[in-house]
Amino acid sequence: MRDNTILLVEDNPDDEELTLLALKESNILNGIVVARDGAEALDYLFGTGKYADRVASRLPQLILLDLKLPKLGGLEVLERLRADPRTGLIPVVILTSSSEEEDVIASYRLGANSYVRKPVEFHQFADAVKQLGLYWLLLNEAPPSRKNSSEI
Repeated sequence: MRDNTILLVEDNPDDEELTLLALKESNILNGIVVARDGAEALDYLFGTGKYADRVASRLPQLILLDLKLPKLGGLEVLERLRADPRTGLIPVVILTSSSEEEDVIASYRLGANSYVRKPVEFHQFADAVKQLGLYWLLLNEAPPSRKNSSEI
């Protein structure tokens, strides 16, 4: 079951603040959970670690995933998400400063739905986040939520 939550996986406090501000300025009212490393993101999604009390069946509507993360990198997080039927269909947008072609290719090979480079200038960044929010939260038709995505 999906709820309206956005999971932002971001270790840089400045980028986190800019993303949250851009979402707020875009009137995107979804709840936002921030995981500051890859291991924390997986704990949140699967209801383990400090999130053991969370109802793991309530999954975010969208994941904004940075690639360069401590503990567990974004590509490893993406690979684990796509390998699990509970999280395999959640839209994942890679939101990163990496311009490495290998990162783009690996992200798509592992099942990313989109790859967006973070603009350096705030107004460009805010506009990019607004467009992401409008598309993925309002326009995109997500697959139906099912307990077992193999039923789809």
